Amino acid sequence: MVYTSLTSPDNQDYPYDIKIAHLYGDLMNTYGDNGNVLMLKYVAEKLGARVQVDIVSLEDGFDKDSYDIVFFGGGQDYEQTIVARDLPAKKDALENFINENGVVLAICGGFQLLGKYYIEASGRRIEGLGIMGHYTLNQTNNRYIGDIKIHNEEFNETYYGFENHQGRTFLSEDEKPLGKVVYGNGNNQDDGCEGVHFKNVFGSYFHGPILSRNANLAYRLVTTALKKKYGSDLKLAAYEDILALEKQEEYGDVKSKAEFE
Repeated sequence: MVYTSLTSPDNQDYPYDIKIAHLYGDLMNTYGDNGNVLMLKYVAEKLGARVQVDIVSLEDGFDKDSYDIVFFGGGQDYEQTIVARDLPAKKDALENFINENGVVLAICGGFQLLGKYYIEASGRRIEGLGIMGHYTLNQTNNRYIGDIKIHNEEFNETYYGFENHQGRTFLSEDEKPLGKVVYGNGNNQDDGCEGVHFKNVFGSYFHGPILSRNANLAYRLVTTALKKKYGSDLKLAAYEDILALEKQEEYGDVKSKAEFE
């Protein structure tokens, strides 16, 4: 049964609302990936949005019209195998959500399962949803582990993270990488790419979690979702203004919310 795991405080007035579907949040939480949900909630509230996070798990229906952001975290092979058996029932709704430019953040296993298939360390092939064109191969007696830095040329943004994955992912021709590797391994150590950007889907192997180290990406996800919901001309606080507001709160000099809208 779908259940709500997080909500914004009731004692504050929010001009906007954001609903987040946390896919398999009770199963897919490798290396603290749930922290990405906390960061999305934090940034959304800074932008004036009341947040509700629902866990959508095994045998639950996914209502594409009920959510503004989907988060799909990573898991071990055992959990991913369980999730892969349940996912086909959600495929049509998820595919429509993605094709209608819904915002998705997919990490590691979630990233892999949106693609065609992945090969486990044991060599067994696990079918993905096939909504996106990438696929993932295994490798023998090796993992990509360590700090990584990438640069996204489209947004001119740099992202930092920690990668720990055995899979080697290859993007399709209609997919862009989340960024080009500055140092680290990336998706496969061959093409210099890390993660994926397809429509409003952002996928990555970054753990840590990714959004706690890259607030600029969290801001991009939340503002994209808000403008899709409320209109592209929606006036929102700039990323720099949110940081300035945090400093003012620390020193007790807080501007009114209206000044940042």
